[in-house]
Amino acid sequence: PPGGLLYPFGPAAGDKATPHEDDGMSPEIQLWQPFSFYRRFHHSLYVNNNGVVSFGTGVPEFTPEPFPLPGHRPFVAPYWADVDTTVGGDVFYRQSRKPELLARLARDLAPAVSPSDPAPKPTWAFVATWYRVSFFGAASNKVNTFQAVLATDGATSFVMLNYGDIQWTTGLANQGNAYTGLGGTPAQAGFNSGDDMNYYNIPGSRSPAVLHISRRSNVGIPGRWIFRVD
Repeated sequence: PPGGLLYPFGPAAGDKATPHEDDGMSPEIQLWQPFSFYRRFHHSLYVNNNGVVSFGTGVPEFTPEPFPLPGHRPFVAPYWADVDTTVGGDVFYRQSRKPELLARLARDLAPAVSPSDPAPKPTWAFVATWYRVSFFGAASNKVNTFQAVLATDGATSFVMLNYGDIQWTTGLANQGNAYTGLGGTPAQAGFNSGDDMNYYNIPGSRSPAVLHISRRSNVGIPGRWIFRVD
């Protein structure tokens, strides 16, 4: 897509950042607009360093698990793995009602709806970006860049996952190799609504194939995955 796959991020885009710490997270973020996630409305969320946007509670866990998860834990996982930003990288986030961002989202979300459904017209968005993040125990300069975008008009909700350069899958505590960032228990990607019925594991999750997530898509654009989740 013009301008690249990822939406603008970083301080220049008005982002805040999570603390540089292992297994860290943002404070609880009160949403300007409720986010409908499989018939449940959420009013706040957390951005977790370990590649997860979660509702209700933070997710310090660094070992990825397949969905559905026990315990009714709703979250979106662009790349759930053992990130360590004390080694390198930043985790940025913001919510936005900027018209130019919402207009781009409306265009980009269109392939995710059937022709018989109304075109997406989001009125609010949340953008979380993991930029050049390293992994726990890293003895190399391998880093990952990926993004989660939540968008809603108050009723219809979407999750977009964008993948830039993905160079590692596993931290040292999950039996990964400190030099390659591979092996052990690889990253999990997808979403878990918390109702035990609605969830999605992106193909390749928790396998070596997740390293190539940026080459695949469910909307015909390599590195982009879109789900309607209301």
